[in-house]
Amino acid sequence: MRSYVSELIGTALLLAIVTGSGIMGETLGAGNAAVALLGNSIATGAGLYVLIVLLGPISGAHFNPVVTFMFWKLGNLELKKMLGYWACQFTGAITGILLTHLMFSLPIIQESSKVRTGVGIWASEFISTLVLLLVIRIGDQEAKEKVPMLVALTVTAGYWFTSSTFFANPAVALARSFTNTFVGIAPYDVLGFILAEVLAATVMVILFCRSITFLHKDKVP
Repeated sequence: MRSYVSELIGTALLLAIVTGSGIMGETLGAGNAAVALLGNSIATGAGLYVLIVLLGPISGAHFNPVVTFMFWKLGNLELKKMLGYWACQFTGAITGILLTHLMFSLPIIQESSKVRTGVGIWASEFISTLVLLLVIRIGDQEAKEKVPMLVALTVTAGYWFTSSTFFANPAVALARSFTNTFVGIAPYDVLGFILAEVLAATVMVILFCRSITFLHKDKVP
């Protein structure tokens, strides 16, 4: 039960950090999108680092259905636990959005009108998700104690080097359709994001996980 609560609270806080910093950045940036994105990316990376360090020992700090899927395929989770994690992650993500609206005195229920679609955007989400999963997988084997920093820095950089701003998370993509703020995504664009993310996760577990494991074992005396 502690691990489920960890995933629920951790994902909710992650979305509160993403959404709240986006609102604050856009407000204080006075229309300057670069300033808003800078504040958004720094806050997200910093918050993610804290959440992984504190909640990692409890649940693994996945906060992401495709990360959970990867660890299930690797045999680290049972199917029942994976499904439980998914339920907590999606519920937590939406809850985090609604709580952020409450904190900023905005309408609690919203629908985003921000268009995020096209081949470039979908390719960006595929690459973003693949990069994130590779960092987690290789880091988990080669530099386990540095995974929180590796993930946090990857996400911070991802905001800037990808056209989709590095969602890389189906729960995040769905939840952000419920906020018509700086970080929103139009509901009809969510499916494209999720399909790209799931495809990347599938490629990861089929093509990369086994080869990474083999290379790691080959180094052991």
